[in-house]
Amino acid sequence: MELLQKAIQERGTIIGDTIVKVDSFLNHEMDTALLYEIGQEFRRQFQRKPVTKIVTIEAGGIAPALMAGLAFNVPVVYAKKQKSLTMKGDVYIESVYSFTKQVHSNVTISKDRLSPEDHVLIIDDFLANGEAAAGLISILNQAGATVAGIGIVIEKSFQRGRSRLEELGIEVVSLARIARIGEGKIEFLNS
Repeated sequence: MELLQKAIQERGTIIGDTIVKVDSFLNHEMDTALLYEIGQEFRRQFQRKPVTKIVTIEAGGIAPALMAGLAFNVPVVYAKKQKSLTMKGDVYIESVYSFTKQVHSNVTISKDRLSPEDHVLIIDDFLANGEAAAGLISILNQAGATVAGIGIVIEKSFQRGRSRLEELGIEVVSLARIARIGEGKIEFLNS
């Protein structure tokens, strides 16, 4: 997605050779016009799938998931990193490791939010090692729901996340695929 790649190049900040900080438009301050286009692009990419629900993990995935939910006109459910007092009853739970934060979190979704009839599109802001997506897939499997696909805003293609998810037979669509970060530059896979 050219508009997204341009935003990453112009407004992203490189940290080392594995991290791109995009808090100026994606996961702190949000560029709503860009996020709208991201939601529309996910709709175009997965329009042949019978999506009934969008699922993500808080917090970075919520904005693109919400925009995708609007484009599909379906509900959005986000996995919580900490079970709140208002989450009564049974929950699906999975341990997920965050590459950026270097911590494990037990993510939860209330069992009444998912059903075996659901065809779920997973949306997230980043794909690195695939831990978040794999955790959500596990939760969806526990619920008996169908994984319709995985939509990623920014993929770090130099890490193993995509291959890990494709080995599970799941379609992965990334709107920007970073091939390399280094020497003050970001190189995209398709450029």
